[in-house]
Order: sequence, then C-alpha cells, then structure tokens
Amino acid sequence: MITPVRSVLGLMLVVLFLGPPTFSKAANSAHDFAFTSIEGEPMPLSAFEGKAILVVNTASLCGFTHQYDDLQALWDRYRDRGLVVVGVPSNDFGEQEPGTADQIKEFCEVNFNVDFPLTTKQHVAGPEAHPFYLWTAEELGDEAKPRWNFHKYLVGPDGQLAAWFSTQTSPTSQPVFDAVERVLPSHDG
Repeated sequence: MITPVRSVLGLMLVVLFLGPPTFSKAANSAHDFAFTSIEGEPMPLSAFEGKAILVVNTASLCGFTHQYDDLQALWDRYRDRGLVVVGVPSNDFGEQEPGTADQIKEFCEVNFNVDFPLTTKQHVAGPEAHPFYLWTAEELGDEAKPRWNFHKYLVGPDGQLAAWFSTQTSPTSQPVFDAVERVLPSHDG
C-alpha cells in the first residue's frame, strides 16, 4: 500500500524530472483562446463573449494592406452592434510584417487610422501557428487555412466559427456584410 507521504514524494520526483504537469483542455469555442494585445496586455477572446469577432491576419508590406481601410470601415459600421475586429499581425507570408509591435501599431494608426484591437505578431500557419489558428484548421479543414495575409475568420457571439473569407474577399464586400448581419442581433432602424 502506498502511503500519502510516498505518493507526494513520488509526485515531487515526477515534477522534478518531467516538469509540472500540463493539462490540456480541448477547445470548445474561440473563447477558449487568448492573444496578447499589441500594447502587451492579455487579450482573451472570452472578453468578447456575446459579440461577433472578425479575426484577420495582417501585414504592413502586403499588396492587400489597403484592406486595413476596409477593416476600419467594417469596425466603424458594426462596432455599436457588437462586432469586434481583431488584427493579428503575421510575418508568415512573404515576410511582409517585419516590424516590432510599436512599429506595426504606429503604421496602422498613422496610415489607416486603425483603432480596432491588434495583437502582437503571431504565426498563423504551420505547426508553430497560434493555437487559435490550429483550432480553426481542425474545425474547418485545410481549405479554410490562411494561405496569405488578410485571411478572415468570423466568430459568432457564442464563440463558434460562423464563416471564413480568403484574402481576396474585401472586408466591405456583400458576403462579409451578410455574414456579419447573420450573427449579430437584429437591428431596429
């Protein structure tokens, strides 16, 4: 029979040699993930529970960088109805986001008047991708993975993935407006 003291000593030896145990919890929704804001503060997606979230991987030196204007316009149009646009800078495609957090933030504010939330630079593709992006690939399949900058995921107020849009789809296109309208509460006039 193992005594409580021996059990504790055994657990201590396991932790000493293997490190503290990690407990993985399967993600049930986007609200199970967190980013770090470009200012360095925690940005759990659960903070946006009850709101729709458009998560977009961004880059400052891309041929699609002009979409920052459209993302800001989408944010301006729907923020009061419960849409949050979250920009996720990434250097994964063509090394088109080489800057520091301060440089990225300044670029977005000065050139595009961006005031929607931005995260710190993240990997969005491959095995080193941020866990949110690994989860989206698992949930939606390979077809829905980002293949370039400005790939978009729409998350419903319940944290479930509602739609995805390729790089070429403008944030101010009718398909995006329609998808956002479907997940937001009805609007009275």
